[in-house]
Amino acid sequence: MACPVQLGFQDAASPIMEELLYFHDHTLMIVFLISSLVLYIISLMLSTELTHTSTVDAQEVETVWTILPAVILILIALPSLRILYMMDEITTPSLTVKTLGHQWYWSYEYTDYENLCFDSYMIPLSDLKPGDLRLLEVDNRVTLPTEMSIRMLVSSEDVLHSWTVPPLGVKTDAIPGRLNQITLMTSRPGIYYGQCSEICGANHSFMPIVLELVPLKHFEEWLLNML
Repeated sequence: MACPVQLGFQDAASPIMEELLYFHDHTLMIVFLISSLVLYIISLMLSTELTHTSTVDAQEVETVWTILPAVILILIALPSLRILYMMDEITTPSLTVKTLGHQWYWSYEYTDYENLCFDSYMIPLSDLKPGDLRLLEVDNRVTLPTEMSIRMLVSSEDVLHSWTVPPLGVKTDAIPGRLNQITLMTSRPGIYYGQCSEICGANHSFMPIVLELVPLKHFEEWLLNML
């Protein structure tokens, strides 16, 4: 859950999000080093009137500033491609949940169980209890087991939506007539919040997503109560 005036990312709750955070820090360090070098060279050019004639026209310098950017791009591209393949990797799921976007709520269906489906609406401000989060609480949370591979099938029944949960590092578009697939797995229990990330109409800001990740034993108890 994000905090007020928070500048960084939310705490990672899945292996994919942890990899994304590592990649962000890796890329940010490269950007910081490049910016420092450029700023240092500019300051030298502005602070000295001397000119080194051997570096103004030198094949060695031109070779370095041609090869060095290519090496830097490779150092960024390789980890990026690795994470992309990890995000697209689909293993045998332990559970499948179908998500449908509507104007302006979400509906969920546990396809492995018969007649287990429900709609998830945002709780109005007048019905919030002390401690509830404004514009983020819903009447029906999505309960999922931790440390298990879960397949989410995402689509829409009207306009474009986007099913996004930042702590899990998942974001996929809900497109009418198309079924998108993502895999998520959490490393620790908790309640994780997300929102629709695609401008979908007047009430776009009122489509929260709440996932409640619990151990498998508690998930089975929840299933017995729902079925």
